[in-house]
Amino acid sequence: MTRTIAFTALGGFPEIVAGTDLGALIRQSLHAAALEAQAGDALIVAQKIVSKAEGRDVDLATVTPTPEALELATRVRKDPRFVQLVLDESTQVLRAVPNILITRHRAGYVMANAGIDRSNVPGAAEQGGRVLLLPQDCDASARRLSQALGGLPVVISDSFGRPWRQGVVNVALGVAGLPAIVDFRGTADREGRIMQTSQLALADAVAAGAGLVMGEGREGTPVVHLRGLDISAPLTDGRVLLRPLEEDLFS
Repeated sequence: MTRTIAFTALGGFPEIVAGTDLGALIRQSLHAAALEAQAGDALIVAQKIVSKAEGRDVDLATVTPTPEALELATRVRKDPRFVQLVLDESTQVLRAVPNILITRHRAGYVMANAGIDRSNVPGAAEQGGRVLLLPQDCDASARRLSQALGGLPVVISDSFGRPWRQGVVNVALGVAGLPAIVDFRGTADREGRIMQTSQLALADAVAAGAGLVMGEGREGTPVVHLRGLDISAPLTDGRVLLRPLEEDLFS
């Protein structure tokens, strides 16, 4: 049996500011695209607009770096104020070399600069500059947005680099209303062999697919509608995608 999955980038979004009602904007965009919700639908929402709506932007001019941040900034050749925010958002510095700072975010993500970003942030090029932090709780943000959209499943995504691979792909940070992971362990493959380790990171796969139509820069399409998803597995949030520390062989 064949299945079709369709990703549609939604348009019509203005610059998002603190307090913006994302649910209302997305409903308007869905209506404009003549997309009525049905089983198997989901939305993938760029982390950046969620952070903007939640007021997670910071003016670097208001940040005072500590001695630790000053020393680390010299090593990585970054603005000490920016490095201070990275430290504030992190529980551990994993790699620090010129132009690269990899940390474990307080939510458990292993990522560059604790996910703090300057791209597509108004005022980022001004003196001092503004930067954007991740949402306080991406799963909670996904749940609130899903509820505002009548229970439509939501994935909050961000672009990540990967060890040993060039380039970035979108991954899921927050998940609501769909299975973040589909566990195939204990089921048989086509040859009757029982699978021991196979788990599909469904939310990451959905986020990566949406990234193909969402874009990374000037596109202005931060929300993607997905149709045709199989949501029959148990629902889980984004935390199940994080490998436990005791299983971390690399950082």
